[in-house]
Formats: sequence, structure tokens, C-alpha cells
Amino acid sequence: MRRENVTWVSEFILMGLSSDKHIQAGLFVLFGTTYLLTLLGNGLIVLLISLDTRLHLPMYFFLCHLSAVDICYTSSGVPQMLAHFLTEKKTISFALCGVQLFFALTLGGTEFLLLAAMAYDRYVAVCDPLRYTVVMSPRLCMLLAGVSWSVGVVNAAVETAVTMRLPTCGRNVLNHVACETLALVRLACVDVTVNQAVILASSVVVLLVPCCLVSLSYAHIVAAILQIRSTQGRRKAFGTCASHLAVVSMSYGMALFTYMQPRSTASAEQDKVVVLFYAVVTPMLNPLIYSLRNKDVKAALGRVLMKNLQSKNLEAAL
Repeated sequence: MRRENVTWVSEFILMGLSSDKHIQAGLFVLFGTTYLLTLLGNGLIVLLISLDTRLHLPMYFFLCHLSAVDICYTSSGVPQMLAHFLTEKKTISFALCGVQLFFALTLGGTEFLLLAAMAYDRYVAVCDPLRYTVVMSPRLCMLLAGVSWSVGVVNAAVETAVTMRLPTCGRNVLNHVACETLALVRLACVDVTVNQAVILASSVVVLLVPCCLVSLSYAHIVAAILQIRSTQGRRKAFGTCASHLAVVSMSYGMALFTYMQPRSTASAEQDKVVVLFYAVVTPMLNPLIYSLRNKDVKAALGRVLMKNLQSKNLEAAL
């Protein structure tokens, strides 16, 4: 397509991580294993929360959404990346690039907002425990989850639209593992001031504001914990927030460092690390962090396994 001597391309070539076949084979095994573990871990959490009525609580409602987001987010880019490790031609069509970008932005933004909702849940649980079930009603939980998904979709639609409209004047080689906003903006051959403003506004909406809300929630939580006199009470109160705090620190930390810094200091290699961190590492670690430090999740797994074993024994007896 041409308009005023400015051209758009029909496909992009992704440079990926390495051109060495042996390294690519090793990366295929590494990321393939990680992807399977991610699907297994997050799928197990969704299954446990769905099957065990004792986990039908606000915290696990949000955790279920978070696991679903992680499954979808890692599936939006990792399968393609694995396929590219095994092929010579590492291309993606213009349309598919836009679709991939939209889903990555939607799911990434939704995850940050869900983490903020989970922080509010922990704030109510620690600072106002007597009114917890009243405040964190099913209606409020549905509202917070709905807002998280809606804002994620709208933010992604706007950012995808202004990014994919950029002409590249025939250049179609992306120094990246997937279609990512900053990589596409670098490829543009026109002024990108509007795009930079949209990226900054998007970062404020889905990163800075939720991060401030999380920080405010934990400031109140810490203040409440310090007022608890017994050591055991403090430890128990902090234990209810430890898993979420670990995930929040891991997720918000790198994202703020990447997207809130001046564009002149950003690099393509840094962007690759960030995308791999959120697409591969974080979705795999989230279920491990929540399950290993959570007695309720481990107990639910034990009950489901025991129930399944009893059913098999009953069938065998009959």
C-alpha cells in the first residue's frame, strides 16, 4: 500500500534471539519446557479453584483470573517463538502482528490491574477483617475484575491502532522475538511523537496508577501489621500478603523500569528481555509462588487428589 510516498509492509521478519542453530535448539527445549510448566501450573490453579468450594473466596477469585491471564498471555507469543526456533523463515504477517500486539497489550494491562485489585483485597483482609466478607462482596469482585479486563482491552485497542498505522517505508526487519510496541515504533519512518505520548499515557493508566494504589494499600497493611503486638500475629498477617507482594514486586518493577524511562536510554535487547520475562518467566513463577506459600491451595490439591483416588478405588471395587 502507498500513500504520499509512504509505504506499509505486508509482513515482518523477526530477528529473534540468535541465528545459531544449536543455540536455537537449546532455546526451544528451554522455552518449550517452561511453556508446558506454565500451562500445567496455571491450569491446575484454575481447576482447583473451580472444583474446591473452600477456595471460592475473593482472593482466589482474582487468582483464578490472574492464572487465566497468564495462560492466554504466554500462549499469545511463545508458540510462535518456538516455531521460529525450528524454521529458517521467521516471518509474521502484518495482520497477525497487529492481533498479537493487541492481545499482548490487553493481557499485560489486565494483569497489572488485577494485581491492584488483589492488593485492595489484602488491604481489606488485614485492615478491616471483621467487615471483609461484606466489603469484598461477589458484586464488588466481579466489578473489579470487569474493570480490569475492560481497561486492558480499551488501552490495547488504542495503543495497537496508533502503532500499526505507522509506515515503515519498506523496512520490515524487527529486532525482536515478537511484535512489540517499542520495536514497531523504532521501525517507523515518520514522526512518532504521538506514539510516544500514547505509550506514556498507557504506562500511566495500566502501570503507574495501579502501582500507586498497590503502594498505598501496602502502606496501610504494614502500618496495621506493626500495631499487632504478638510476633505470631504479625507473621500470620504478613503471610496472607507475602505471595502477592512477591508477584507485585516482580511484575511492576521491571515494567516501570522499562516503560517509564526516557526512550533514548531504551535498547532493543532490553525490550527482548522484558518481553521474555513477562511471556515466559512470570507466568511460570506465579503459580509456584502462590501454591508453595499457600496452605489453602496445597490443601485443596490434596483433597482433589484424595477424592480422585477414592473414586478410582470405588470403581475398582465395583
